[in-house]
Parts: sequence; structure tokens; C-alpha cells
Amino acid sequence: MVKEITYKPFGAKAILIEWDSIINDEILADILSFKHKIETLREGFYTDLIVGYNSLTIKYSNQFDAYLNEVEALRVIYKSNLKAQKKINYIWEIPVCYELEFGIDLEAVSQKLNVSIDEVIKLHTNNFYTVFFIGFLPGFLYLGGLNEHLYFERKPNPRLNVAKGSVAIGGKQTGVYPFESPGGWNIIGKTPINLFNIKKDNPCFAKAGDKIQFKSISLNLFCQIEKEIAQDQYQISKTVLDD
Repeated sequence: MVKEITYKPFGAKAILIEWDSIINDEILADILSFKHKIETLREGFYTDLIVGYNSLTIKYSNQFDAYLNEVEALRVIYKSNLKAQKKINYIWEIPVCYELEFGIDLEAVSQKLNVSIDEVIKLHTNNFYTVFFIGFLPGFLYLGGLNEHLYFERKPNPRLNVAKGSVAIGGKQTGVYPFESPGGWNIIGKTPINLFNIKKDNPCFAKAGDKIQFKSISLNLFCQIEKEIAQDQYQISKTVLDD
């Protein structure tokens, strides 16, 4: 059950709304429902609505004159019976090659967790991961649902260059680096697909509320998919997510 949420000013033109500090699908549903109500009932008042694991930040068009009055208006909106229009959510299947040439931290993770590499891969591919929000980099999906047996501390000294498509785990999270970037998570594989493509109408295929499942593929299939993507002939597998 979602407990009382809190409001606080976030600079002169934003309000930060916070839920319990846990990663939870019920809280995500509550955040997305509130976001929909604000989009419907507060149109024109804001410039952006930013979803986090446990928060929703409202960026306003103008500085509000009476903060407490605005918070009261938001409380009324939150408790309204407005129902969100049903959106279709998907389960996206992301192919991952866990060969050691890509999973450069896979052996270290396996040894420290005292499980085989095959077991690490099995644990990583068995779960469905909820997309909570997108951030850090365009197309970087913040995913909840990592098997607790794969909880693993981040690297004490982040790498300066993590390859595009690297699949990694860090703390209680897993994710994919959509671009070459610095990063402190432990790299266990690589996907050939693009997480963000500016040429697409929808540059990032997934959205908050969708699910991700990683599928282990061979190096040969990795190379084949890579070629298909270069020729714009590859479609990411997806199925409708039933609530």
C-alpha cells in the first residue's frame, strides 16, 4: 500500500513529490497515475514532469506565487478519481552475448558470488525487469527486479570508457549503456541493439511501466544481429504485457 507522499519546493519553479524510498511496482503505478492526472488537469502550468524511482518532479512554466496553495491543488488532483487512459505496455526482449570478450567483469562477479558463470547468466536472464524511468544518458533504462543473488557492489574506480551496449550490474540494479560513456557498474555482457536512435520517431523504444527480459545469444548471432541493425532490418522482439 502506498503511504502518504510528501511535497517540497525544488528551486523557484519546481516541486518535488516523493514516495517511500523503495523500488516498487506499486509505487511506480501510483507515480504514473499522478503524472497522468497532472497532464490532464494541469495542462499549461508545467514544462516538464520527471519520473524517478520514488519521485515526480514538476517543472513549472512560471514561478508560482503561493507554494502552499499549489501543493493543496496538487493534493486535490492526487486524490481525484480521474482514471488514466489505458496504455499498452510491452515486454521487450533484449539479446545479450555473455562471452567473456564482452562480459569483462563476468569472471570476477562469478568468483565473488561463488556461483558459476552459467548460473550468473541464468539468474540475469530469468527475471523480467520493470522500466521505472529513463535517465543518466538518453536511452539508459533504470530497471528494477534484479535477483538478489546478483546484488554486487559497484566498482570503486569507475571506468572512463564503457562500450556502447554493455550490459552491467551495480548494487541492486542492472542496465545497458546506450552509448560509450564512463561507468562504475560491472560489465557482464553486451547487446548489439540500439537503446536510443535519434532517427526514430520514438528514439527510445521502451517507456516507464514496460518490462525488459534479457536473452542469452551466441557470438555468431550477436554479429548477425549487428549486421541486420546496420542495414535497418532488425526488429526488437516484443509482446504485450498483460496486467
